[in-house]
Amino acid sequence: MIRDKGNLIAGACLAAFGIYVISVAAKLSYVADVGPGPGFFPLWLGIGLVLLAVCLIFASTDFASAMAASGSRSWEGSGRALAGWLALIAAIFLLGRLGFGLSFFLLTIFLVVALDRRPALLAAGVAVALSGAFYLIFVLALDVSLPKAPWGF
Repeated sequence: MIRDKGNLIAGACLAAFGIYVISVAAKLSYVADVGPGPGFFPLWLGIGLVLLAVCLIFASTDFASAMAASGSRSWEGSGRALAGWLALIAAIFLLGRLGFGLSFFLLTIFLVVALDRRPALLAAGVAVALSGAFYLIFVLALDVSLPKAPWGF
């Protein structure tokens, strides 16, 4: 018996997309002369999508672990999830204007303070640490250029 039609539909769509990715990746070469070919990553991505879709479909049935006794969903949790997505969209929008460091800093503060309901001082510390870690890993260690603000950082 189906418990959660939303997860069942999402799982079916995800499985269909995964099968499509696998079918396209199968037409590309799996191995190239110097290592993995252009079909390597898409094939494994498609396989992962299908496996996760099967888990989602299974979770939507009665055979999965029991849901909450009331079976209702919290609108507060849905609103917080939507706020997180909107904050991520805003951070992406601000990347070109404020640069990666500042937009990621603001996103982290919002997520920690508004969604996780932690103190602002803790949020600032986490934001500084994560922004610094991203800079150290991507800019210094991997030599990847992140979007910069008009003032240079």
